[in-house]
Amino acid sequence: MSDVQHIVEQYIAVWNETDPARRRALIADVFTEDARYTDPLAAVEGHDGIDGFIGGAQAQFAGLVFSLPAEADAHHDLARFQWYLGAPGAEEPVVIGFDVVELADGRIAKVHGFLDKQPG
Repeated sequence: MSDVQHIVEQYIAVWNETDPARRRALIADVFTEDARYTDPLAAVEGHDGIDGFIGGAQAQFAGLVFSLPAEADAHHDLARFQWYLGAPGAEEPVVIGFDVVELADGRIAKVHGFLDKQPG
């Protein structure tokens, strides 16, 4: 497994971690201190902003989990990947997204998120 794939898998693990202390520790491992996250629903920065946004998403979509349907595609300091959010074991995800991340020193410095499928 490539280092980039490992980072992307850790990124998904952050989104799935519901224990606040463990999620915060993962955020510190995965994101630079001044990391920025932007998608159609939010624009946040820093560990506090990212943690707050993820906690809110978990509350809104309680019981759903994020997964990677395929490996990340990467070059230089960029990676792109699709992700699913759905009920464990369900065939069809509730949300499908596509993220592009910028890496710095082995961590994520920026996330540019896109939503391909959202609940009605």
